[in-house]
Amino acid sequence: MNDFLRSLIYNASVVLIGMLFICQPLMANWPNYRGGQSLQGNITGNLPEQVDIKWTFTTGDEIKASPVIYGNRIVVGGTDNNLYCLNMSGELLWKFQAGNAIEAPALILDNIVYVGDLYGVLYAINLTTGNLIWTYAADNQINGAPNWWSNGQHTYILIGSYDFYLHCIDASTGKVVWKYEAQNYLNAAVAIENDHAVFGGCDGLLHVVDLHTGKAAATIAVATYVAGAVALDNGMAFTGDYDGMFSCVDYQNQQIKWQFESRDRQLPFIGSPAISGNRIITGSRDRFVYCLDKRDGTLLWQRNTGSRVDASPLTDNKNVLVGNMRGDLMLLEQQNGNIIWNFELGSPIIGSPAFSNGLIIVGTQDGQIYALGR
Repeated sequence: MNDFLRSLIYNASVVLIGMLFICQPLMANWPNYRGGQSLQGNITGNLPEQVDIKWTFTTGDEIKASPVIYGNRIVVGGTDNNLYCLNMSGELLWKFQAGNAIEAPALILDNIVYVGDLYGVLYAINLTTGNLIWTYAADNQINGAPNWWSNGQHTYILIGSYDFYLHCIDASTGKVVWKYEAQNYLNAAVAIENDHAVFGGCDGLLHVVDLHTGKAAATIAVATYVAGAVALDNGMAFTGDYDGMFSCVDYQNQQIKWQFESRDRQLPFIGSPAISGNRIITGSRDRFVYCLDKRDGTLLWQRNTGSRVDASPLTDNKNVLVGNMRGDLMLLEQQNGNIIWNFELGSPIIGSPAFSNGLIIVGTQDGQIYALGR
């Protein structure tokens, strides 16, 4: 065999192996509690239309935090002060003891777990080993998940606190870069889009912060309290509030485009909305899940779940996953809100579920972590 033929066969083999690798199904990561920087709550793949419990893991106290997933690792904090790392079979890989309860979801980025506790300490932990890399101390508790932003040269972690500040922290060193002061507690994660952080707070304002400078680009009055994280989509911010109003805000032009309020019930929206196409899906403490037209706020359907909905829903392209405070985890049809299945876990679901590789991972108030799938 001559050299040219050998080279031809070798190159063809490389191309074929590369094609086979590309065609392999990749594990869909869920690195923060809404799946991405804009916090849309929309998953890659399809939520299972039939489920059973595949495994459970028992922690030492309530699970209020939402799980996150990267590769074969599930990370979730507990009110027993521990951060747990499990594999996708439910086996404990490591646990890290924080100084106080962990109610905030974690963020996984570049093999590092970032998570805050109720002392106000943000921890950076090696995802592989569970070893501490650095800590950063805010002046009050951290209830919301971290988010991240990069300017192309450095990566930064964004975290809000009950000390009224949004903190921008160098991801590699744990050193503060800037702080932005709101007028009250910051309870939820910030959403990131177009080099801006967008978030509500207990001051009732929607804050838009330039991430390059840490200065306000806009503040827009929306309510008395905004407890949940906003979802962003092409310059629009979608958020519910403690007054029972749900708003679409053009945060670039500082205009409220539309608002929705139930005629019969005006109870708080605590969780974050999910975006799927032209639909916005959100749950309320009035027990209902609402599906609204993203363009004008028209009510498309509503579903009474039987108990208040504090957890944030997840969507794929056709269905919606919802948990409530009675412990029901249910899958609804996105088109009409009809129930596909309802799985009774028997203990309140506070944090949003996570989804990866066909498994739904969710924690409950009785300290259990569940994996559900086909």
